Amino acid sequence: MTEKSISAEELEQRYADATVSNALTDEGAQELPPELQDFVDKLFELARTGTVPPGEPSAAEQLAGYVAAGLSPNLTNHEGNTLLMLAAYNGHADIVTALAQHGADVDRLNDRGQSPLAGAIFKQETAVIEALLAAGEVSPLLRRAATELADRLNLMLN
Repeated sequence: MTEKSISAEELEQRYADATVSNALTDEGAQELPPELQDFVDKLFELARTGTVPPGEPSAAEQLAGYVAAGLSPNLTNHEGNTLLMLAAYNGHADIVTALAQHGADVDRLNDRGQSPLAGAIFKQETAVIEALLAAGEVSPLLRRAATELADRLNLMLN
């Protein structure tokens, strides 16, 4: 049985008057309708894994398409992680670049105070570090440290 995909336009029409809030922290907040929660979960999984079935557009293309159609480029999950944060932490430079080009905040911190750049440095994801540096406003000191780390990682990997 194949699942019918829900387009961003369909979601916008169905939930135009809905207020999305974090049911775990907002007093009186209600949970998302199951089909909307499933869709949002799939978006975060797509950013995390970068995996799509053969013949489908890449994860970067799909996420960029949803953002271009109206999805917030800074959509966050229950831990404050954005799609870009999950992509950065899991080594998907193409997704990071696509989301940044569509307005995602490359310096946005999650609920633990972690940045996408810090996650990429921790995971030693050179291509992601370079993508974030190319896309974001980073302090000169942090930029120099990240650039030096990326250079050292390239030397180690080559």
